[in-house]
Amino acid sequence: MLDLNKYQDILKDLKLKFKSAQIKASIKVNSELLQFYWYLGKKIIEVQGNYKWGSKFLENLSKDLSKAFPNVKGFSKRNLEIVRKWVLFWDNEKAKQVVSQIFQIPWGHNIVIIQKCKNIEEAIFYVQNTLKNGISRNVLIHQIENGLYYRQKKAINNFDKTLPSIQSDLAKEITKDPYIFDFLTLSEDYKEKELEDALIENIKDFLLELGNGFAFVGKQYKLEVSNQEFRVDLLFYHIKLHSFVVIELKNDEFKPEYAGKLNFYVSAVDDILKSEMDNPTIGILICKSKDNLIVEYALRDINKPIGISEYKLTKELPDELKKSIPTIEEFTKGIK
Repeated sequence: MLDLNKYQDILKDLKLKFKSAQIKASIKVNSELLQFYWYLGKKIIEVQGNYKWGSKFLENLSKDLSKAFPNVKGFSKRNLEIVRKWVLFWDNEKAKQVVSQIFQIPWGHNIVIIQKCKNIEEAIFYVQNTLKNGISRNVLIHQIENGLYYRQKKAINNFDKTLPSIQSDLAKEITKDPYIFDFLTLSEDYKEKELEDALIENIKDFLLELGNGFAFVGKQYKLEVSNQEFRVDLLFYHIKLHSFVVIELKNDEFKPEYAGKLNFYVSAVDDILKSEMDNPTIGILICKSKDNLIVEYALRDINKPIGISEYKLTKELPDELKKSIPTIEEFTKGIK
């Protein structure tokens, strides 16, 4: 049973708190609103822990707050449940460092993060990535669903040996392993040129997968060295790194000679295109598959900054989903 006197006290407190947040919201809309949501969520958790009011509490609270503030859409029962879940997700020792940051990103982003992330570490990554790069909610959803947290900085590279520490850290951030090209439709026996052409035809999706800061310079970019002509598969410029980025594509397994060829291209771009204001050119080789030990040996004595990654044309199913899908034999048996 609801204690009406106690409930009225709680409702009055929340009304006053929200009115105060509304006034401040004219200056800092998102931050003040989210700080109020944090207070609201904590209050809901406290009340539900201290009083045996059952499920009617949120229904009544939703109706009364909506009545008191008819122009505000955030007091539905569903949103109150999300606010409670949001506070429970972040109110722990592991998340202390990021609580102040979650007030700086939109509420819609906050909802996506707690609903789609599997753990605190992954959620913290997406909060900080949102703040750093100012991404939209749709881009955030795309990043989470494509497992950016688990792929970023995973390319095998020699950046620590070939770049200054600050530049090395930034270079690692722009690489992934694997790259997901699930937006492409290719025949089973596609050639490298078809892969390259398809990526350029879908340049917006390709740039989204590469990440913030990449500017497309050209494909099959011509370099002349000692009266001979060489062509780089894809040439980009990275605005934050202030570096040219050479991307070579291979539709087969990594071979050591691929690293040597990319090293040559990076050297040529450094000499021909790089200005005094630019940082060293970076090479990224994206191949269909690789043996990590062979890659590490191939990069050991390379003196230009290079990262080696794989690509996937489709996203792999999570292990738990794979287990739930019947085999051909099981499926055939089931329809007999």
